[in-house]
Amino acid sequence: MKFVDEAEITVKAGNGGNGALSFRREKYIPKGGPDGGDGGCGGSIYLLATEGLNTLADFRFVRHYQAQNGKSGGGKLKTGQGGDDLTIKVPVGTMVFDAQTGELIADLDTIDEPVLVAKGGDGGCGNTTFKSSTNQAPRKTTKGKSGDERVLRLELKVLADVGLLGLPNAGKSTLLRAVSQARPKVADYPFTTLYPELGVVSLGIGSSFVIADIPGLIEGASEGAGLGIQFLRHLARTRLLLHVVDIAPYGNEEADLAGDISAIAGELKQYSEQAGADLDQLERWLIINKIDVVLEEDQKRIVSELLESLQWNGPLYTISAIAREGTQQLCNDIMQHLQEEQKVQHQPVLVSIPQEDPD
Repeated sequence: MKFVDEAEITVKAGNGGNGALSFRREKYIPKGGPDGGDGGCGGSIYLLATEGLNTLADFRFVRHYQAQNGKSGGGKLKTGQGGDDLTIKVPVGTMVFDAQTGELIADLDTIDEPVLVAKGGDGGCGNTTFKSSTNQAPRKTTKGKSGDERVLRLELKVLADVGLLGLPNAGKSTLLRAVSQARPKVADYPFTTLYPELGVVSLGIGSSFVIADIPGLIEGASEGAGLGIQFLRHLARTRLLLHVVDIAPYGNEEADLAGDISAIAGELKQYSEQAGADLDQLERWLIINKIDVVLEEDQKRIVSELLESLQWNGPLYTISAIAREGTQQLCNDIMQHLQEEQKVQHQPVLVSIPQEDPD
């Protein structure tokens, strides 16, 4: 199914039921007094992040959601039945915005925690409510209140530990196929990947991480060129970026690998400034791919020249995704990095409390 990461829906909570106007009428009780019951409350609408969903495609076909109205009250102090709540299931990682104001309502990154997006209307009051010592036979009732109605914009950010980025045909999809069970489309033309792909890299019991591939970026992406810019938001949740570079064109005089790498880094920075994100601040590893097409004696020279031109001092790996050369070591190091990062995040903060002078 085609990946859909944005949708707009209208939600309408149920209206409250009206209060009843009724008086007690029984044999031998000539002045029974008021007995009109209150109306029931309307049903509310909740959004619930659920496992097993990875697209907003369903919302392309059903865009209007209505919760049940509350029932009106009745005689003999009968309260109207409340309307049933409506729970709408969405993928984990869905961000909910008010389409009219742009306000962020909720970020559904936790499973099975419902979020109220439209509250049902309160039920109206029956005439019993208005009985008093000075008004023994009130004929006043109130109508139920209308439930909330709003237009929501849903935006899905995939939840992954590692994100792949790079130029089209750098070998990102091939790398994803090599290290996980994901089977993204692979072909010898640009922009083969048209929507994000997720894969789980398993290194044994209790050792796994999720890796995300997005369409390739080109220079000018932050201005709307290419496909990848609209999916850059998915990388904002990742903990590590792998910048995949195709070494194959290095022998071409017109090729400028260092310039291409710098251009992608520039696009990340520009996107972060425009979107108010910290994508350019995420740790980034350089992955030199397709080393199987270069002679072994030339690899060190090419990589050395590239690093000198970039003045790169971060982690670097040379791999062949299609031959699965170097991919196992890369995955092991990623797992170790993620585990160490997790330990740092959960490390308790020690606070030194000055002791009082016993004197």
